[in-house]
Amino acid sequence: MSAKTQRVLITGSASGLGRAMALRFASEGARVAVADVNDERAAETADEIVAAGGKALVIHCDITSDTSVNETVAAVKKAWRGLDVLVNNAGVAAAGTVTDTSMEDWSWMIDTNLLGAVRMCRAFLPMMQKQRSGYVINVASAAGIVQSPGMASYNVAKAGMIALSETLRNEVRRFGIGVTVVCPSFFATNLMESYRGPKSGVREMADKLMQRSRLDADDVADAVYRAMEKDELFVFAHNEARLAYHFKRLMPGVFYWSTERAAQKMFGDIVELEPTPRKRHG
Repeated sequence: MSAKTQRVLITGSASGLGRAMALRFASEGARVAVADVNDERAAETADEIVAAGGKALVIHCDITSDTSVNETVAAVKKAWRGLDVLVNNAGVAAAGTVTDTSMEDWSWMIDTNLLGAVRMCRAFLPMMQKQRSGYVINVASAAGIVQSPGMASYNVAKAGMIALSETLRNEVRRFGIGVTVVCPSFFATNLMESYRGPKSGVREMADKLMQRSRLDADDVADAVYRAMEKDELFVFAHNEARLAYHFKRLMPGVFYWSTERAAQKMFGDIVELEPTPRKRHG
């Protein structure tokens, strides 16, 4: 599809990767809806979109609210009468093991990082199906492939985003709708502003890995745009995420052995998990 005529909505586009993707689409002349709960930052992104040669539409959108999502659909229909690209990017960060993460935080994570995308897909896909065209980009994470200890709820939500994307691709292909799922590793962003969990340990390590990344949000946004143009299901951006994906599929036994050792070495002084002897079967 031609980027020149695209109508694009990106959740969580007031900052970080969302803003970078908004500007990437805008550089191609697209009309971009900046959907976010932070109105001030959304307005700043809109100004940058216009400066980059695009057209901006600011929409206050809370992806955890059915009412807010429905209002977002109404705003898009009124302004554009349709949508070409939906980018489910909004998300939050958290750390904690399966057992020490509160049910409140589990619900918060799943509702935002997974069900938020489900709400947006349910709201906008009928529009795309009627058009017989469209594209959905879901932002997951390498955490959805390599599940390190101490990031339980985040891992589960991002793995769910991958499963959602694979399922969705099989369901909507016949309507001329494409799907891409983004699985980046660590890169500098403001995701940790929403962080819930231990004050040290996992958060400190995540901050360090973000700062060490050779890629930034603009690099990831460019990789996402190229993947959409090629109609690729997965986009990894980081080589380590791509290697992990193929390693896990081709050599699962070795993958789990190596990642278990690496994860326990990395998180051993952060996550207190008492090892239990493994029983032999048979």
